[in-house]
Amino acid sequence: MNCAKQTLVLGVGNVLLGDEGVGVHAVEHLKQYILSENVTLVDGGTGGFHLLSYFEEYSPIILIDATMDGRVDGTVCLLKPKFASDFPKTLSAHDIGLRDLIETASLLSTVPPVFLITVSINAVQPMSVELSPAVKLALPNVVTTVLSILKNENLNPTNTPYLQQN
Repeated sequence: MNCAKQTLVLGVGNVLLGDEGVGVHAVEHLKQYILSENVTLVDGGTGGFHLLSYFEEYSPIILIDATMDGRVDGTVCLLKPKFASDFPKTLSAHDIGLRDLIETASLLSTVPPVFLITVSINAVQPMSVELSPAVKLALPNVVTTVLSILKNENLNPTNTPYLQQN
């Protein structure tokens, strides 16, 4: 399938490390909504180079990840990085970080437009699948940010409403 006009929402993180898995939790939260057919939701887990093919197949990509940036836990930020150097140095603790992935993608092909949604965390909780209360409270803000991007960037060509399912 040619996904050239498909939008990817890619949540990354390790759900076994508490707040570090917020990107994956956000994608699961987004599955409660009816999105247009041109939007694909993917649990990217702990990243790695197996995610590289998505950068060739989808455009644009909305990435959701945790960051240790010193802000209050649960702070949601939207960035539009154009180069690997534009990504925060403090993105989560994956073995292969998003910066590494973007740098590799840029060597192999053109990097599609990327919207990066970060959620601030202050610590990784080993062996915890639960989000802290502050980060859990940020999930609706992450969902609102994703839906806003889809609307404002005209990535919803069929005008499918973003309805929360019961």
